[in-house]
Amino acid sequence: MRSIKIFTGLLFLVLSIYGQQTEKEALKELSFLIGDWKGTSTSYSKKGVKKVSVTENVSYLLDGDLIQLNVKSEWIALHTIISYNVKDKKYYYYPFTKKGNKQGYKGEMVDGKFMVYFDESTRLTFTKTTKGEFHEFGERLVDGNWEKYFEDILELQKK
Repeated sequence: MRSIKIFTGLLFLVLSIYGQQTEKEALKELSFLIGDWKGTSTSYSKKGVKKVSVTENVSYLLDGDLIQLNVKSEWIALHTIISYNVKDKKYYYYPFTKKGNKQGYKGEMVDGKFMVYFDESTRLTFTKTTKGEFHEFGERLVDGNWEKYFEDILELQKK
């Protein structure tokens, strides 16, 4: 009887370990972000629409356990780290600017899109267009509707 309990316990332990998604497996779901990208960043405000050129270099770090994003335009220089926490099954988005780091923001995959939530009324969406472009946009919740405040559409640069 004791050996059955031990075997059952070990089996449960093995199944729970293999049932969990690892950091690498979770970050592979974001592989559509990886590459050297260049395109246009558009800002939407009450003052109007403005556009600038932007580059975004996205790569894996630490043998696939992290992703780094480096964004550069005349408006912004941003270094971001994305990680995955196996325990809470969430992605974390850590942005760094010249002024320092802000807290880690939670993210998740929703219908093939990577969503990052700064709070209940501000979010980022990362996806790919049907043409294979990198599409990132920020939205604010205004009077019950999500409105874009910026949008980047970037093409993969060939080496």
